[in-house]
Amino acid sequence: MTSWRPALPGPGRGRWWKVLGLASVVGVAAGGAALARSERTRRAYTPDEVRARLISRHAEASDEQADEQASDGPAPSDQGSARPAGSAGSAAGWRDRP
Repeated sequence: MTSWRPALPGPGRGRWWKVLGLASVVGVAAGGAALARSERTRRAYTPDEVRARLISRHAEASDEQADEQASDGPAPSDQGSARPAGSAGSAAGWRDRP
């Protein structure tokens, strides 16, 4: 008599499922570790430190925005368009085309 063995289509078939599962477990563990680390870093600040950092970042952003507006020159007027009526950018120009 011969012993019964399941017939597998080839050596190592189905092994990729194990590798994929192991890779997903490693990925979840690494993501959790990164999240815990960033949470620890975030909680290391006191509320006063967070407030001071936000105020300084807002002041820097406001200064940069003011510098950009000053270097660009006067803001364009919304009263009229600098393009002629038939230009590609105007809605009237699209309606007037045959």
